[in-house]
Amino acid sequence: MFAIIQAAGWPIWPLLLASVIAVALIIERSISLRARKIVPPTLLEQVISVYQRQGVSGEVLERLAKDSPLGAVLAAGLRNYKSSRYVMKEAVEEAGRAAAHDMERFLTTLGTIATAAPLLGLFGTVIGMIEIFGSQSPGGTNPQQLAHGISVALYNTAFGIAISIPSLIFHRHFKNQVDTLVVEMEQQAAKLIDIVHGERMDFKEPSRNSQDQSRNFQDQPRS
Repeated sequence: MFAIIQAAGWPIWPLLLASVIAVALIIERSISLRARKIVPPTLLEQVISVYQRQGVSGEVLERLAKDSPLGAVLAAGLRNYKSSRYVMKEAVEEAGRAAAHDMERFLTTLGTIATAAPLLGLFGTVIGMIEIFGSQSPGGTNPQQLAHGISVALYNTAFGIAISIPSLIFHRHFKNQVDTLVVEMEQQAAKLIDIVHGERMDFKEPSRNSQDQSRNFQDQPRS
């Protein structure tokens, strides 16, 4: 590996730095954007059970807001449960935009790497071509310098493409994942608004397991 880096010349170092950052961001977003962490499957049922049984309290809202992004959206709506449907919906939408912004963190950087990596590879290619032309002299061609120039050009091009492709794939995957999670949060928040205002008739009663979990919701916040 060191021999490849040495053959690729100094233009390879920005590409290596970009690859390390891209891998770190991909791992971090893969962990942070897990669906069960963003939209816990039974959270809405628990919230409805607590609301119907004991109403809304400041402590419950505080713990709910810290539970997950979905919890923060639902808590924003419940803080305005005495207000009109329009006000409650506005509060939910504001919290949803903030949650979506947090979920898109680092995606711009990953997209920038996907776009910049081929350009960095092209820059290395140009450097290699300069060395190739520099190997020409009145006394003949310097084979060693010619070979090094070709290595710099080809290795940097290959590294740039190799970094760009996975970065672009994961960037689009994470963007789609965020969009899907935002839609799901909006749907669950809409159900809560309808239930609070007595306009939702098709929501199932919370299961016994969800009721048991909701009784301990104040004492056991989700990590």
